[in-house]
Amino acid sequence: MTHPLIRAVATGIATAVAITVASTLVQTDALAQSPSAAAVVKAPDQAHEAAKTLEHAPASISLPGSAPAQAGTVAPGTAETSSTQPASSGTRAKVPSSETASAPHATPLPPSLLYGSLYRDVELAHVIPDSKTFADMVPDRSPSQIVRLYHAQRSVRGFDLHAFVDAHFHLPARPAAPTANDADTTVSDHIRGLWQVLRRNPDRDSSPWSSLLPLPNPYIVPGDRFDEIYYWDSYFIMLGLEQDGQHDLALDTINNFATLIDRYGHIPNGNRSYYLSRSQPPFFAAMVALIADHDGDQAYVQYLPELEKEYAYWMRGADTLKPGQAAHHVVRLADGTLLNRYWDERDAPRDESYREDVETARSMPRRSSTDVWRNLRAGGESGWDFSSRWFADGKTLATIEVTSLLPVDLNTLLFNLERTLAIAHHAKGDAKLAAHYQSLADARAEAMRRVLWDNELHAFGDYDFVHRSLTHRLSAATVYPLYFGVATRDEARMIATTLEQKLLRPGGLATTDTQTGQQWDEPNGWAPIQYLAVIGLRRYGQDELARTIATRWIANNLQFYRDTGKLVEKYDLGSAKAATGGEYALQEGFGWTNGVLETLLALYPAAAQDTRRTPVTASGASPGVAPASLPALLPGLTPASNPGSAAEVLPGAAHPAQPPANAP
Repeated sequence: MTHPLIRAVATGIATAVAITVASTLVQTDALAQSPSAAAVVKAPDQAHEAAKTLEHAPASISLPGSAPAQAGTVAPGTAETSSTQPASSGTRAKVPSSETASAPHATPLPPSLLYGSLYRDVELAHVIPDSKTFADMVPDRSPSQIVRLYHAQRSVRGFDLHAFVDAHFHLPARPAAPTANDADTTVSDHIRGLWQVLRRNPDRDSSPWSSLLPLPNPYIVPGDRFDEIYYWDSYFIMLGLEQDGQHDLALDTINNFATLIDRYGHIPNGNRSYYLSRSQPPFFAAMVALIADHDGDQAYVQYLPELEKEYAYWMRGADTLKPGQAAHHVVRLADGTLLNRYWDERDAPRDESYREDVETARSMPRRSSTDVWRNLRAGGESGWDFSSRWFADGKTLATIEVTSLLPVDLNTLLFNLERTLAIAHHAKGDAKLAAHYQSLADARAEAMRRVLWDNELHAFGDYDFVHRSLTHRLSAATVYPLYFGVATRDEARMIATTLEQKLLRPGGLATTDTQTGQQWDEPNGWAPIQYLAVIGLRRYGQDELARTIATRWIANNLQFYRDTGKLVEKYDLGSAKAATGGEYALQEGFGWTNGVLETLLALYPAAAQDTRRTPVTASGASPGVAPASLPALLPGLTPASNPGSAAEVLPGAAHPAQPPANAP
């Protein structure tokens, strides 16, 4: 019998039939490799004490009578509850909504389906340089009327497609991220000002024909072309908001995501109709833990209905999956092991990168275009769009294979979701369900160490379940098991050595050691990876490497800020030049960069030196030091407490950072 939570989410997903291509079960007959059989990490019995073992993420709990469960099994007897739980003291209640889980919102169609041949013609004719722009434009009348006009006029002699778009579509105004022109403006002052620039008000007056999915509360956008909320970006933005004392706005952020879960059954990539067919790395559980750091354990209970729906979305199809099959986000290996993959319900060009996706498929004529597009979309869900991590030949975008991989980052995040569900049910007083979800987390952790540990790399990697082997492509995603406490102490030591020898650069930690021209490859560095690595390494006592990564990243950010007055999406780790690569120009703003920099500056204050736009030396001249040499000039850190010790409280967290209890 299908569990009611899965039925409810399936009902919501069924409304998207018009944009869904049915998934085909993939016969993998994939045998899980067994590189490690280390014991699963255990933690204390009580929810609040357990939560203290991890920065912004609750630890596992062991309850009397708990029995091992098969990874991914949905809790028996779990009932759907109201989306408007009473708030505890100090916690603002979620915005009431008329949308209920039993009556999901109708899923709006993306522009590519609303406008059909018009959309394709505009994108392929390169009428607008950035493909995403047309996807975000608002029509002056209903899409059906515009389509009729287009078909009536396009065959008329002298028809001008560019003029037609100008006449019937407009792009809502987007505030530009300001440049810090005042030499005395510190980077923290600049970031506090940017929060206001990047803030968007509730979407009460948005056009019914816009691709924007309206949200009930204010929210922070990344910036530039990314003028909507993004799922995994927002966790790192929330870190900065909490660091800057803007807890109300952090609450608004998580409440917006709770609304999206209640409305659509999951959190889409972003609040656009063209993102509804996929999600992004599932950080909602980590967001709940971050709010609980401030408001107490009742936050776990408040967001429990959404945590359960989030889990049901990612585990859809698991209850009927046979060994050697894959469906949606779930994969069951031949030995019965159940793990997850990135996926998208559509196999068409992405609306926001339509022309680029068509060209990518054309470059590989012997491969099915729909297979290329499905994998490009799944790459978008991963957040690493794009990287050699996903390329079958290690270098070419058109060889992208995402849906055949079991990624370490995704499965670590789902381990954390299962563990958070255990914490939430324990806080609610349901020991049986708490034990059930904890056993799921334990089973997943064991499976990850058995299937995803790569003895060649001395790091966690991604498993190709079609070819029945690890990909053996090193990436910084190996830091996720450190941050969320999956790794053993021995694995953590090996990962630290691998990071230092293979991925450490003058400006921070690289995502891969491969240069392909893609933005998630060498030589670029990204804020979320630095943060996860720093905190993860500190948890396991790798304080010196954590400090090195943090101070080099801070130095790189500050040098670029001094040179340009800006904070940007990504950074070149080997020079003071602007980062390149990917499908679009370097973006300014920038949400997660701001959040991580604020948090790391608070954690490593001695690394900041002078954070003004144009700091002045004793001689009165601007230093002008290249990032490659900055780390050597940074003074040693002498914090009052030993970094990473059990007594230290990290910025924005109520819980000390330390390794998992009883880690081998």
